[in-house]
Order: sequence, then C-alpha cells, then structure tokens
Amino acid sequence: MLKIDTHAHYLPRDWPDLARKYGDLRFPVIHHTEDGRHRIYKDGKFFREVWSKTWDPQERIDDYARFGVQVQVISTVPVMFSYWAKPHHALELHQALNDHMAKACRDYPRHYAGIGTVPMQSPRLAIQELERCMDQLGLQGVQIGSHVNDWNLDAPELFDFFEAAAELGAAILVHPWDMMGTPSMPKYWLPWLVGMPAEQSRAACCLIFGGVLERLPKLKVCLAHGGGSFPYTIGRIEHGFNMRPDLVATDNPRNPRDYLAQLYFDSWVADDRALRYLLDTCGTNRVMLGTDYPFPLGEQEPGAGIASLALSADDQARLYHGTALEWLGLPMSRFT
Repeated sequence: MLKIDTHAHYLPRDWPDLARKYGDLRFPVIHHTEDGRHRIYKDGKFFREVWSKTWDPQERIDDYARFGVQVQVISTVPVMFSYWAKPHHALELHQALNDHMAKACRDYPRHYAGIGTVPMQSPRLAIQELERCMDQLGLQGVQIGSHVNDWNLDAPELFDFFEAAAELGAAILVHPWDMMGTPSMPKYWLPWLVGMPAEQSRAACCLIFGGVLERLPKLKVCLAHGGGSFPYTIGRIEHGFNMRPDLVATDNPRNPRDYLAQLYFDSWVADDRALRYLLDTCGTNRVMLGTDYPFPLGEQEPGAGIASLALSADDQARLYHGTALEWLGLPMSRFT
C-alpha cells in the first residue's frame, strides 16, 4: 500500500551563513566537525545535533524503505523560520531552503513532495515566495509557524496570505515553534512537552474564532503533531463558546467543532488511544500519516501508530495516502 509521510523535516547540508553576513547570531548556522558530527548553533549557543539523513535524499529513502514508506513530504525545521529577522534577510534564507528542497523533489519525484517556507513577517514577500514555490519550483504548499512574532494567525495582516494560499490551492502545514511559556518553564523539556501542543491549539482557535476558515472554506490547513492539544480539548473550547459567547464568539458565531471537518491533522500523537480518539473525533478522512522524521520526538517506526489500530483496508488507505493526496492536490499516479 502506498504510504506518504506528510511531516518529514529536511535541511541542506549547508546553507547561507547569515549570522556572519549580517552580524546577527540569531540566524542558525551549522558546523561540521572532523569526527563526523553536525551541530546547529543559534544565538551563539548549541541548539541541536542533526545527522546526514536530515539532508541525504537516498539515505532517507533507504531508511523509510525499512518501514514500507515510499514518499516523504519534506518541510524545513522551524528554527529556520527566522520570523524575527528583517524580511529580505529571511527571504534570502527561505529561498535557499526552497531551492534545495525543490531539487530533491525533481531528482526523486516518486519519493518526495515539498512544502516550502516563506517570510511570514512580511505577508507581501510571503505571498511572492509562495507563488514562486507553487508556480516555479513545483512545490505543493508551505509550512508556517503557529504564530508570527506578535501576530496570531487571526491577525488581519496575515489574511491576504491565507487568501492567496486558498486561491492557489496550496497545502499549508502549521507547525509549532517559539513555544509559549519557554522563559517560565526551562526545565524538563517543558516547552516541547507542554508548550508545543498548546501552540497548535492556539493556532487552531485563532483560525476558527478569527473567521479565517469561515471566510476561506477552500483553505487547506494541516495541524502538525495531531493538532496538539486542540482536538483533545475541543469539548472545553466548545463549552466556552456556548457559555461565554460574549468573550469567545466575538468574530465568528459558528460552533468551533464544525471546523474539525475542514482542518487536516497528521497522525503523530505518540499514543495509540489518542490516535483512535483523533480518528473518532475528526474523521478518518481528515487524518494522514505524519512522523516528525528524523527527530527523537517523532514516531520512530513510521506508520506504526496507524498499523496498531484495527482499521479496515479502506481506512488504512485513507490514512496512509488518501488524505495526503487530497491535501497536496496530487494524483496517486505521481508516486506509482
């Protein structure tokens, strides 16, 4: 059965050293050591170690083959968003990442589709780069953060971008980043364990309560990490909507639960029971395989969560590739 991983991170082995070029250590840089290690630094400090499978397309194909997964929808690592930077500086980085991603998709068309990245701090430039991704590079959409500096996703400044994405039929992957509460909970990896799920709920609620999804019913948004805490607290969110519409329903009078049928979600929730709940709550036709490859917080055996459930062949097909093809706007023949 065709299996498509919709949440697979990808980086070049090297990218422009904008920290040196612009004298700003906030830009991420990569250092390769003589002993074969690859480390990303940001703000002059160690941020994360990565491995050759982060950028080697054939190594990734071989790694996925062990689990019977044939296709990866590649997207950058959120630290590269650089929304804090001057827009044209960020665009320089985004274009380098998108060009590299597009090459992998051209070189291995049966194994890769691409979700680019854009400088959301400048909606005008973001639209420009989105159009380039779709029209010139052949990518299927873009990945964005769960918020953009002080803008949540309901910010009026961002609506033109979402409108352009809807008109282009672009797949939008919302990924948590710059997690809320980070300064106040530095221990125990809490920004990733607690803040990351909350970021996705913030994004979903802003898209819903801000009327973005209501005004743009054709907008194709996938919330990574199974939507974070959003699907699992929809009851509380709906209850707040019903009991305090004066506070919640100020910009959109429609029940938030209705939008579960408009959003997409990847399957990586780290718990078989949580995945079953996600399917029961949102519908099999809204969920697709996603792993957060190649990082330790991701699904270590791609597709294992879906395989663990007693699903019909039709439901498995929908989760493994049907929903992804719909979200991406691609025919199955692209990969067969």
